[in-house]
Amino acid sequence: MILYLHGFTSGPQSVKARALGERMAARGLAADFVCPQLPASPAAALALAEQIIMRQKVGDGETATHGKIMLVGSSLGGFYATWLAEKFNLNAVLVNPAVVARLSLESFVGPQRWLYTGEPFDFTLQHIDELRALELPRLSQPQRFWLLAEEGDETLDYRAAVAYYAGARQTVLPGGDHSFTRWNDYLDEIIDWRPQ
Repeated sequence: MILYLHGFTSGPQSVKARALGERMAARGLAADFVCPQLPASPAAALALAEQIIMRQKVGDGETATHGKIMLVGSSLGGFYATWLAEKFNLNAVLVNPAVVARLSLESFVGPQRWLYTGEPFDFTLQHIDELRALELPRLSQPQRFWLLAEEGDETLDYRAAVAYYAGARQTVLPGGDHSFTRWNDYLDEIIDWRPQ
């Protein structure tokens, strides 16, 4: 299963989420793609993702695993995917991820709208505090991560991600932007990187 975690104000209707879901469906894997609408609250977003992961739980106690799950996260979703991958020992693909999300999002405190539904929500200082509580100083097993970044990202400095994910698989491409313009070129490789 691939659990896709979208970015700030985004949703399951995003170009990347739809493209990955459609490619998985074309390969007969539609049932293995999950992309929920994440709440504005980081704590609530992670609680929702954890519920999905826990439904895949196999076994009990210290020997429990979480099935064949891989995380894919874009921007803020990459920050969430990193935290979840560390907690549950999962592999994660990170697309132009936010490394220190609270710093990236502090200027967005206030009224916001979901990009694809237009529904309003408030992004608050409490949400910034929730992001601060999720920060991880380093990765315990960088080999479980694959960073996809474009140097032309106008929203986040790709160099912060390159440094943070040192030791991970890294695909860093010249040009592009925060949307990761060459996403469709990597869909099959992403799908094939999930645990078998």
